[in-house]
Amino acid sequence: MKRVICVGAHPLDADLMGGPLLMKYAAKGAHCTMMHLVKGRLEGDVDSETQHAYQENLKKEMIQAAQTIGCDCNMLEYTTAELPSVDVFANTLVEYFEKEGVELVITHWRGTMHARHYYAYETVTKAIKILRKRGKNIKLLYGENCEDLISFIPQANYHMSKEEFDQWFKALNCYTIFSGNVNEVPYNSYYRTTGVIRGIENGDYEYYKSYMYPCLIETI
Repeated sequence: MKRVICVGAHPLDADLMGGPLLMKYAAKGAHCTMMHLVKGRLEGDVDSETQHAYQENLKKEMIQAAQTIGCDCNMLEYTTAELPSVDVFANTLVEYFEKEGVELVITHWRGTMHARHYYAYETVTKAIKILRKRGKNIKLLYGENCEDLISFIPQANYHMSKEEFDQWFKALNCYTIFSGNVNEVPYNSYYRTTGVIRGIENGDYEYYKSYMYPCLIETI
């Protein structure tokens, strides 16, 4: 693969799902991109100045994390209210994927607790369907995400060396939210533990990252 994109709903999502695989492809010379659909925001009663400062810092974190993995990032910065309809955005993705010559896309699995995660699943999957009907040999994977685990069945397990695992976590730690200082989601402990568990499932004690194939749109 020479052109790979991971589409995440919120900042950090793409890095969590696609980081290990994009890192591997980038190391082999591929052009890899983290795409972030919605700009992050602090929840609760937060004044506009604090919110703006958080979002500006988040942009820097996204760029730094992507560079650490060896790729670039595409920050669309939609708010939830601004997201286009599924059909409109799916067609936007079709044009973007065609223009970029994308060969592999990674995004959210459908079994999620977040409406924006499902939006990413639905729009990306629809775009891939359209491209495949046009004869494009474009691949799709759904990345493991701790908030998208309903019916998620690991099917493709990619090995990470200790050095690759550390590089991935160095990228993830670029995000303030990953450290647990923004919300209570245990990102660090979940992905560190899951990496080991997937290794045990594969018969060793190394680190692995899991993905699902798009079985609902594969042709026989």
